[in-house]
Amino acid sequence: MTPSLRPARRTDAAAIAEIYAHHVRHGTATYDVVPPGVAETEAKILAITARGWPFLVASYGSELVGYAYATQFRDRPAYAYACEDSIYVAHDRRGGGIGKALLKGLLAAAEAHGFRCMVAVIGGGEPASVALHAACGFAHAGRLTGMGWKAGRWLDTVYMQIALGEGTGSAPDNSTME
Repeated sequence: MTPSLRPARRTDAAAIAEIYAHHVRHGTATYDVVPPGVAETEAKILAITARGWPFLVASYGSELVGYAYATQFRDRPAYAYACEDSIYVAHDRRGGGIGKALLKGLLAAAEAHGFRCMVAVIGGGEPASVALHAACGFAHAGRLTGMGWKAGRWLDTVYMQIALGEGTGSAPDNSTME
């Protein structure tokens, strides 16, 4: 069953914070070690959506089961057309296609915004995340060894990348970015 996707709302902050908190406490995909609270999560939703960047949630009925967003890869102006994705699925809903639905929706929304490439920065080199991104057309772009210390071990960070729209085949249309 495919989840419903929609733009995130500030009222989703508690559910998003709960999903993320589990990954912070029990996983290595994020290098956060203390989960942000609901107020911080709400502020993140508002900051991302205020820029016009996509922030999506996946749900089955009223149950929010995952989320994904894209932010500019780095804050310098020349990076305006490159974005980085973040995807988290409720721990008890992993493996059911939610991540793939979110990533496909995010790719389309990021392209519609005017981004020309998306970069996945995969903490811990998580095999499931690498496989998800590869299944959606991302190519391996690099690996940084020992970038984080969490769960009693050094963690690598894997970079993957995909072109959006025309990619680097033409100059960007400046009217789509601020």
